[in-house]
Amino acid sequence: MAIDIKRHKEKMNRDEPEIKLVPFIDILFTLLIFLVVTSTFGAAAVTGDDTGTGTGKPNMTDTTGDAEYYLLPVAGLQKVVVNGVDMSSEIRGNAIGVHARVLDQGDVQIKTSEHAIYIQAPSGMSPQEAVHSPEWF
Repeated sequence: MAIDIKRHKEKMNRDEPEIKLVPFIDILFTLLIFLVVTSTFGAAAVTGDDTGTGTGKPNMTDTTGDAEYYLLPVAGLQKVVVNGVDMSSEIRGNAIGVHARVLDQGDVQIKTSEHAIYIQAPSGMSPQEAVHSPEWF
């Protein structure tokens, strides 16, 4: 039996490739479900609100690291007051570095409506020590 190569080539040229989307969609959804199940989602919690009823102190659950200052970003931050002293010159990129001792022992009120942070530092701590300009800018 002879093989007709010419007829086979003509048949191959007439066949159009098919793209099957159902297996592609199945694989895509499987990957999406895998990513959602294995991902962890979290948000930074802040106690209080702009009405002044809460303390406004950030909920710092882990300050056991070796960082001396923690970054507090506030959208449109324009004013930082520490113990009644204006420290707004330390603001860089809508953020301020706050000493870990202030977060543990002091009082931090974030007023987003005023674009301001009001800090009461622990006794014996100067305003210059309580806040620091972020070094990444």
